[in-house]
Amino acid sequence: MLISEAYAQAGGGTTDMLTSLLPLVLIFVVFYFLLIRPQQKKMKDHKAMIEAVRRGDVVTTAGGIIGKIVKVQEDGIVQIEIADGVKVKVLKSTIGEVRSKGGDVDDDDKAEAKAG
Repeated sequence: MLISEAYAQAGGGTTDMLTSLLPLVLIFVVFYFLLIRPQQKKMKDHKAMIEAVRRGDVVTTAGGIIGKIVKVQEDGIVQIEIADGVKVKVLKSTIGEVRSKGGDVDDDDKAEAKAG
């Protein structure tokens, strides 16, 4: 007799399970909107910035090197001039930011255009 009474009392547990899962679902929704979604947007913007990089842009790498892009290669490598005559090859993915947009005309060509 005692067993049947205890079994009958546990019959209404479906709403308890739903209310116990509700906080977990709410926590996941908050994490999605506060952490996951902004991070995905940031990655998408960074990828678009890297794809739009071209010769003449002044960029900063993830290592903190500031230089001017001299050559953009198809295999994801860019050549950056960090000082007069000093050029290094870096991966496009290591570019942290584009500091200023440049054109396809080098500084030497600009100086010749002003003089002539």
